[in-house]
Amino acid sequence: MRSSEPRLRPTMAAVALLASVAAAAGIGVPATYGAHVAVDEPQYLLTAESLGSDGDLNIADELDAEEWRTYHRTDLPEQTRALERGRRVSPHDPVLPLLLSPGVRLAGWVGAKLALAGLAGLLAALTLATAVRRCGARVGPAALVVAVFSGSAPLAVYGQQVYPELPAALAVMVAVAALLPPGERLDGRVAERRTGGRDTPISTGAVILAGAMIVVLPWLAVKYVPIAGVLAAAALLRLWWGGRRAAAAGLAGGLLAAGLFYLAAHQALYGGWTVYAAGDHFVRRGELSAVGFAPDYLGRARRLVGLLVDRDFGLAAWQPAWLLAVPALAALGRSALGGGAAKAEPQARFRARLLVGLVAAGWLTATFVALTMHGWWFPGRQVVVILPCGVLAVAVWAGSARRLGLTAALGLIGVGTYAWLLVRGYVGALTWVVGSPEHAGPWRTLWSVLAPDGRSVALRDQALGVVWLLALMLVGWWGARAAGTETATHRTRSRRSGSAR
Repeated sequence: MRSSEPRLRPTMAAVALLASVAAAAGIGVPATYGAHVAVDEPQYLLTAESLGSDGDLNIADELDAEEWRTYHRTDLPEQTRALERGRRVSPHDPVLPLLLSPGVRLAGWVGAKLALAGLAGLLAALTLATAVRRCGARVGPAALVVAVFSGSAPLAVYGQQVYPELPAALAVMVAVAALLPPGERLDGRVAERRTGGRDTPISTGAVILAGAMIVVLPWLAVKYVPIAGVLAAAALLRLWWGGRRAAAAGLAGGLLAAGLFYLAAHQALYGGWTVYAAGDHFVRRGELSAVGFAPDYLGRARRLVGLLVDRDFGLAAWQPAWLLAVPALAALGRSALGGGAAKAEPQARFRARLLVGLVAAGWLTATFVALTMHGWWFPGRQVVVILPCGVLAVAVWAGSARRLGLTAALGLIGVGTYAWLLVRGYVGALTWVVGSPEHAGPWRTLWSVLAPDGRSVALRDQALGVVWLLALMLVGWWGARAAGTETATHRTRSRRSGSAR
């Protein structure tokens, strides 16, 4: 792996620059007509302004002074309810405003978005480094994969939208990089010569770093608790399997204390167990109504497929290369279940189970917990937090020339679609939140014919949903089967090579 280091570092800098520029390019496109930031974004900015000027979360004076007028022409929708002593607290967790506060003080809303664009570059660089150093991907193919996903929607869009999605994705990738052991291949074909099949001990520093990210995630948004739970379980298992029982107990105790502090702090700051207690929308039915007043979980199950292929909010509608995550994750799933060479390599199983577990937790939360998939924000928001894990899977899966070519072809369609969005946005034809699909580019026009509308009960859309479900299952089966065949071929070649020596 060391031989790749000289090429890896400048390549990391290149993909970081590309991701930051792609994100920053979207700053000039309005969020809605008449507003550079909209919906929840002004609430985060008001809290960032209050933290910078007053050192607290109380935005009552910022609301009274209408400080939002510089980036939101129309009246700001009400989100907060009056608390004791006239206090007004935005119903959003405070870590994102805390991160953006220096940028807001320096350059207002533009400074906040530039700070997020910088984080987008850091995420791209870290994803590439993790793919190469922890998952055994080759530098060139991994760089191409990271570049096409970072330079297109939704990652590039949320690289400048004032939401916690991209910082949360960065926190997840930091934790993943800390928890994953070094390895040659993530799909089960890990070289035995380095560890002899034994687990590589995890350092105390890596445990602390992962623990810090686990604690931070709920403070970015409570919806990230399932993701934090998967990371916590992975950290505890690595320590336990490594015989470090005292360290595992210490980590468990620390996370428990952090959880209790989270609940106590929210009671004191927001008047409830979550930030939603401070929101005017949830006063009548309670903060848990953020999930929905009468959730139709059977109806929401359509999102399992729709999150990927829906005509409007599906990932493939904006970047078709996300379709390749299906065979890539299916190959991981085979290793996660102990198939192939992973039977003899615990590190490969751990890698696969961690990434598959994170994607599953994020996908299921977006499917059954999120109130809506197509709200007043750019599509894909609810799954951004786990998308870099999918990028890691595709980076390894696309190692062959044929797969890399397919990834590049589909990826360029997505990059072109994002460029089209930028152009149409700058000429005033659309905004990040509001815009007609016919202005979204040729790929979106074609996709609207092929994909179902998850919000429709029309027979055509229901039938298309079933067709796509069967197609994705078939592709997933092919991905898992191909991974098994490749593993068997690799084993045969390794035995022949050993016999020759």
